Amino acid sequence: MAHLEIRNLHVSAGDKQILKGLDLDVHSNEVHALMGPNGSGKSTLANAIMGHPGLEVTDGQILFDGQDVTEADPDERARLGLFMAFQYPVSIPGVTITKYLRMVMNAHREARGEGDISLKDFRKTVEAAMELTNVPKEFTSRYLNEGFSGGEKKRLETLQLALQQPKIAILDETDSGLDIDALNVVAHGVNTIAKGSGMGTLIITHYQRILHIVVPDRVSIMFDGRIVKEGGSELVEQLEAKGYGWIRDEVGASA
Repeated sequence: MAHLEIRNLHVSAGDKQILKGLDLDVHSNEVHALMGPNGSGKSTLANAIMGHPGLEVTDGQILFDGQDVTEADPDERARLGLFMAFQYPVSIPGVTITKYLRMVMNAHREARGEGDISLKDFRKTVEAAMELTNVPKEFTSRYLNEGFSGGEKKRLETLQLALQQPKIAILDETDSGLDIDALNVVAHGVNTIAKGSGMGTLIITHYQRILHIVVPDRVSIMFDGRIVKEGGSELVEQLEAKGYGWIRDEVGASA
């Protein structure tokens, strides 16, 4: 059972402190939604978990399966079983998706002490994952995210999820910019992968629509760099009905 623990995390970007003593847990076999208004620090948390070099952890710890990874390099965290789907995936002209996926798979195999995957096994594995996540076969011959729509980029990240089957996946605003059809494809892909692998999922969003399809077991609400409220999926309905104003009022009243 995988366990991601965030303890008293303080994070700065330059001279600006963004996270101010944040605590959070994500376990295997659960969907944990992290919600909050724009500017509350949600994406900063996602990047800090993965070790973004532009951020400085000034206090606190990030623990993964009991191991302190606060100072670990991003590739080490990925090899341990952490995965992040970015809000704005970058394009890499000249690198085909096939080449990229095989490189990533071999990196994970190397971390497990295994040799490179054969071309035959790679092809079979990718085709099965593409069928599972409803990704068109012609994707593999394209350059990584080059000329992709927002929906295509997110579907490709869902394909990576299916191939890597991480212990914990962090989906940062994965519903951003998606029309309803693309949202359904991505959300159902996440549900299928999580159900089949036991993956823990941290969905970071300020909308509610994806959480009607990928239903969270737990919900944490973030405001001004801290978790200010936690509960079950009923919190999603409250936010949908009332927005974030009542959260600001509660935080102000307790200050």
